[in-house]
Amino acid sequence: MNIIKKLTVGPIVGHADTNHVRIWGRAIYQPLASNKPRRTFGVARIRKKDGGSYGAPRVFKMNPNFDMSGVIVFTNLEPNTKYTYQIGWFFSDKEPDEIRSSEKWDWHDADRGEFQTASEDPNQAKTFVFGSCRYLLRLLNESWFDDRGDKTFRSILKQVEEGRALDKFLMVGDQIYADDLNVLAPDKKIEEYLARYRDAFSQPYLKTLMGNISTYMTLDDHEIEDNWPSSATPKDMTVKFPAAMHSYRIYQMSHSPLLPISDTGKLMGTPEKYYYSFLDGCCDFFVTDTRTERDLEQQKIISDEQMQALLSWLDNGSERVKFVVTSVPFFPDIKKTNSDKWSGFKQQRDQIISLIRDRKIPKVVFLGGDVHCSMAAELDISKPGEDSWKIYSIISSAFFWPYSHMKASQFNLTGSVPSLDNENAYSLGKVSQVYSGDNFSRVSVSHEQIAIEVYERKGELMHSIQYQF
Repeated sequence: MNIIKKLTVGPIVGHADTNHVRIWGRAIYQPLASNKPRRTFGVARIRKKDGGSYGAPRVFKMNPNFDMSGVIVFTNLEPNTKYTYQIGWFFSDKEPDEIRSSEKWDWHDADRGEFQTASEDPNQAKTFVFGSCRYLLRLLNESWFDDRGDKTFRSILKQVEEGRALDKFLMVGDQIYADDLNVLAPDKKIEEYLARYRDAFSQPYLKTLMGNISTYMTLDDHEIEDNWPSSATPKDMTVKFPAAMHSYRIYQMSHSPLLPISDTGKLMGTPEKYYYSFLDGCCDFFVTDTRTERDLEQQKIISDEQMQALLSWLDNGSERVKFVVTSVPFFPDIKKTNSDKWSGFKQQRDQIISLIRDRKIPKVVFLGGDVHCSMAAELDISKPGEDSWKIYSIISSAFFWPYSHMKASQFNLTGSVPSLDNENAYSLGKVSQVYSGDNFSRVSVSHEQIAIEVYERKGELMHSIQYQF
């Protein structure tokens, strides 16, 4: 009998489309006498939550090149349907095709979770939670665990347990802080980055949340170093950056929609970009990469290729509510000159706004993080003499940050937002309160309106606001 062991990190329910799901997990590295890793496999099975038997177990490789992790893809699922699953790992000297699903398995210690596939109904209202910036201090290669950060995720789970809807969970940057000891000992080696992720993603409440709600991620600077790449040296580009990005691919991108699926249900290829899109019900998401494609000399926050992909997605006529996920705020702007946000790349910001205005693309919302406070705002982007045309911004940060947070007084929250050549190009409208504390944001969406609720770390509602489309 094959005894299935509990995952060492995970499970993470990643992209859940209308007909498939990707579930990630990590095993353990065990060297043989030859110093080669012992052959290790993952195994998982699913069934509909409302009853029925589990399907045949699916076996997949736990890859030593990817920190002993693997992704299992279940296909041919039904849309808008809840499933339960079990997942774990085992050692075996057999070849993969020699391991039969008919073998006997002991599932007693396997991890368990559930997920819901996306809805193909473009009119179905949806709710998601998002946020950014979860700090977990690491001292001298040892982990100092402060459970205050994990309590944010406990509060999200409590809402789910109380029956509140939650379709997706978005983490929009700074899932780790690889540079928390930037002067003394910033991470540079692959093992240091991997250890960060193992610690951060193994915290009990976050682990439970990601194991039961379809989760999507993008990076910001601290997955590499503060304000990357503004201070990057040539050595950083050849040592630090590859190590950081390999770890990022393993822990944040491997379960995303980024890689295509083969006819046999396996992920194909290696990532050549880090932006992607997905949809669920009335919501359409484009998750940008605003870190790794920056060209500071050309003042570009994203590449021309990513810009074209974003503009094409915006103009695809889907008629859904469109969410552009960007780790740094699109607007409002910070009063102090800051070239790190979209305000430092005005030409590209204008390019996006011009398309939305000229093509009359409705219901476009920008989701951002980074600035260690939360707020929502609307912006009238119409030209003088034209009818009003609005876009929206929701900023949610930080899940946990033990130091001072940004205040409302540090932002331009009234008046105009400048374009590259006009200080009064766009006009701010209704702006929410600014919450300067650890928090998460719950967003409820329909074709008629968007409702935003900001909750502090322990689950108390701090403020809410609605915008009518």
